[in-house]
Amino acid sequence: MPRAGSTLWELAAGEVQSRENGHGMVDGEEEKCAAGRERVVFFMGSKGGGKTTLILRFLERDELPKSTLALEYTFGRRARGHSTPKDMAHFWELGGGTSLSDLVQIPITAETVRALAVVLLVDLSKPNSLWSTMEKLLQVTKTQVNKALAELAKMDTKGRAELGKLEFKPQLKDHPDRELIDVFPVPLLIIGSKYDIFQDFESEKRKMICKTLRFVAHYHGASLAFSSAKTESFVSKTRVFLSHLAFGTDRGKCASTDHNKPLLISAGMDSLSQIGSPPSADIGIGKLQVRSPLDLWKNAYEKMFPSENTSDSKDIRDPARDPQYTEPEIDRMRALKNQELEQYKRKASTTWKGVELESRRS
Repeated sequence: MPRAGSTLWELAAGEVQSRENGHGMVDGEEEKCAAGRERVVFFMGSKGGGKTTLILRFLERDELPKSTLALEYTFGRRARGHSTPKDMAHFWELGGGTSLSDLVQIPITAETVRALAVVLLVDLSKPNSLWSTMEKLLQVTKTQVNKALAELAKMDTKGRAELGKLEFKPQLKDHPDRELIDVFPVPLLIIGSKYDIFQDFESEKRKMICKTLRFVAHYHGASLAFSSAKTESFVSKTRVFLSHLAFGTDRGKCASTDHNKPLLISAGMDSLSQIGSPPSADIGIGKLQVRSPLDLWKNAYEKMFPSENTSDSKDIRDPARDPQYTEPEIDRMRALKNQELEQYKRKASTTWKGVELESRRS
């Protein structure tokens, strides 16, 4: 409580100090409150998979989604109760599929990693690019998270840099698979989008995709949900998971694992025994002993869905020509400069041709 007669400066200084103290706690109610006030959710995944649509639907914004050019930022607020500060969630969205993965270093830093959660969205309608997209983005993001945690450890005199891992300890500390999996260093949610297309796939293909995503999610201690922007019930179920990551609301426990239905599995609710092994009839026992579980699943998955050589970098449009970034005055000046450049090129070309003819005559 502020004391009577406090100046505005004293009140502001006290607020800053209380926030700093709150972020320094790991156990206790202060940390829970501080972690709930401000969080960062980083979205990445398949190009054109529906990340922007998912964010807009979650924030209940009636806007037409635009393709994300590189890295987009927005935010959302949520009231915890009457006369209490609103929670804030910072949403970062990586565009371009895997082509701009270097940009993960912008939203994932030592300053944000304590309150960070990651959402990986994979396009179920494009199974041949699913594994490569998932593998590349998870590797790059995990590397950056660990880098941020290492930087945080240098600044954190009490040595509590791995705060993000606390999210999954209650679900996995007593799990029978705890020693066999490699939990992602921060909360992770994997979303399979475009289920409306995926549900028409052949049964065996759906089964392989479902089992593979179940394994990847469980191996990383992540939650898994299938969704479709065309079905409101799917969106509402996905919203529960997103609200948990963004505002700390109750996620509940669910484990819908039937490959004939949309998957919906909370972190820690699946198991390796229930998922089973990947098809490995042509893999020798010797190889089984030396290869990692992820390699085995990748081998089995890509036998059914050979990886496509995606060229995301070639598909990135020039921002100057993108209609959603039009600036009339700047565009007119740019067009004029382009015209002058073309005239200069033609003049220079003519000049050099003349020089060449003169040299030949001489």
